[in-house]
Amino acid sequence: MFVNQLRKKNPALLNTAFELHQTGRVSPDSYIIDVDTFLENARNIAKTGKAYGIRLFFMLKQVGRNPYLAKRLVEMGYEGAVTVDYKEAEVMMRHGIPIKNAGHLVQIPGHKVKCFVAYGVEYMTVYTREKIEEIQKAAAELGKIQKILLRVAAGGDMMYSGQTAGFSLEEMKETALWVEKDCKNVKVAGVTSFPCYLYDSEEKKIRPIHNLKTVLEAASIMEKAGMPCELVNTPSASCCSTLKKMAVYGGNSAEPGHGLTGTTPLHAECDEPEIPCCVYVTEVSHNFENRGYCYGGGYYRRSHVENALVGTGMEKMEQVSVIPPDSDSIDYHFGLSQMCQVGDTVLMAFRFQIFVTRSDVVLVEGLHRGEKKIIGVYDSQGRQKWTKDS
Repeated sequence: MFVNQLRKKNPALLNTAFELHQTGRVSPDSYIIDVDTFLENARNIAKTGKAYGIRLFFMLKQVGRNPYLAKRLVEMGYEGAVTVDYKEAEVMMRHGIPIKNAGHLVQIPGHKVKCFVAYGVEYMTVYTREKIEEIQKAAAELGKIQKILLRVAAGGDMMYSGQTAGFSLEEMKETALWVEKDCKNVKVAGVTSFPCYLYDSEEKKIRPIHNLKTVLEAASIMEKAGMPCELVNTPSASCCSTLKKMAVYGGNSAEPGHGLTGTTPLHAECDEPEIPCCVYVTEVSHNFENRGYCYGGGYYRRSHVENALVGTGMEKMEQVSVIPPDSDSIDYHFGLSQMCQVGDTVLMAFRFQIFVTRSDVVLVEGLHRGEKKIIGVYDSQGRQKWTKDS
């Protein structure tokens, strides 16, 4: 999906990936992240967000919930993280990363709510009254006021399988009024949905979708009822182009994730300020019935993987088609459209979600200055395996 963009915009990363694998310093089933470009992308997004008055909470599930990158973003001036579920939040908490929104797609489990309130999570996203009652109890015991975002849903909205939840607009209003009257340690501070902006492959543009209309209507209902809506959270495909759309169509809070790595669907087709900075590295394992096979482990079902670069370096490589495993199978291997030399490096660049894989994450700095160095290797859940090149 992003192979051609990497060849065009970040060949230094491809060169580095070939070298690190061929010298044995990177194992098959690893994602290499060009940290310098990642941070430059983050600076561009932050600058655009500031220009349009949009609050930015970074999302790092796609890069394996990586705490090093989280710390660098906080140092840069990002407010903190949005965490997709409680496990990701716990990674950020272990490393002292500010959490701006927890429960983004998965509410915090009951026995963990008090810990999250105590930590100082700014917002918790909820979509049931039962969860609000748990938050109220925990906040009262701690003597704190916890801000929440109500996730809303309406007919015509898009919902991914496995993410079905939300208050109807009528329920949202009733719930907000109930919180104001009966939950003294909880404050409804805003509304959210997912997704609100998506890439249109025909127009080759990021566009608002029906979910945004629902969120804006929910915010209006709150305001008319005398309840200020401080956060109108409208995530998905958050990058410079999307933030500019938000300034026109609505929303004051975004969640850059794939924008930070230059790998939204928009970036596969168009020239954008963000540069792709992640490549998947593996190795030819064997050949069978006129096809090559390379080690797997990093496959994501929505990856749209198409091509791979196979060889020992940029001067000795060939682009071949990839045959991904079907959805009913474990990704022990990726298929390749032709026989290949066993042991050769295989590079791919596709839509990834490292946290649902068993891959390693290799952070590399200095590759554009001729001083490339591995600064850490992590597993897919943000646990450090080893640090720095010797």
